[in-house]
Amino acid sequence: MSAPHAAVPTVNCMRPYLLMLGGAVSFAVMGTLAHAAGKYCEWQLIAIARSLVAMLLALALTRLHGAQLVFCRPRVLWLRSLAGSASVMCNFFALSQLHVADALTLINMFPVWIAVLSWPMLGKVPSRDVWLSVGCCMTGVVLMYQPGVSAGIGTLLGFTGSITSAIALIGLHRLRGIDPNAIVAHFSAVSVLTLIGVIIVSPLSDRTLTMLIHKPMLPALLVATGVFAGIGQLLLTRAFAAGAPARVSVVSLSQVVFAMGFDYFLWQRELEWQMLPAMLLILAPTAWMILRRPRGTGQAASSAT
Repeated sequence: MSAPHAAVPTVNCMRPYLLMLGGAVSFAVMGTLAHAAGKYCEWQLIAIARSLVAMLLALALTRLHGAQLVFCRPRVLWLRSLAGSASVMCNFFALSQLHVADALTLINMFPVWIAVLSWPMLGKVPSRDVWLSVGCCMTGVVLMYQPGVSAGIGTLLGFTGSITSAIALIGLHRLRGIDPNAIVAHFSAVSVLTLIGVIIVSPLSDRTLTMLIHKPMLPALLVATGVFAGIGQLLLTRAFAAGAPARVSVVSLSQVVFAMGFDYFLWQRELEWQMLPAMLLILAPTAWMILRRPRGTGQAASSAT
């Protein structure tokens, strides 16, 4: 009679990891959809679609939970939102120009930079293994750098996006008294306004406007990108609420593996000889930095993406 009950603790123990695995799949799908949309339009349109869906979802959840929206204060909120907006721009340019797995590898390097930037921003001096991790990651980035203007800039901006993500997360760690949905709403609204400004300065091409009108698949891709990003965010948040943040975070790196599968099956991509070692040089130190992260900083990552 006791046998059926014995499986319950195991299921409960696995729940956060399964939730994070679902989140990793969702983010890999998001990246794949963004990459596919990038063949028809500029990255600005993809990024604004993702941020707009996130803003609407966050506003709905904030209202549902009866939380208060925030705007001017505290100032750290603007640090998080502006750095996060820069991250969105960098990341979606990288996703539009690089193979999805390559872009996600660079984007998910932020735990290493959190450890480094904690020195000037929080006064925590990095240890020797942090600098060793930085050296490994930089070697991986150099190996991953591809010739060609778009791919080269995509690599550099994916790398830059991981740094701005780290700045946003350190700012997020200092916003514990504010409802997470209100933080996401503020960040997404700032991101949408920033991207509108970018589009005003550098208008969308006639080709993009033509594709929007004559390619029904493009608006569907844009909306789906935002929806899967929202699903991934919800699953990620639930995973962090249900399990140990550091160990659950490592599972999120599996999105690179899923993205490699999508790259192969959708675009018949074959890895160049230097790519796999480059990815390992970036992902292994990243996983190590997540696992060694002091208790408390891991929770901040739950609202990162």
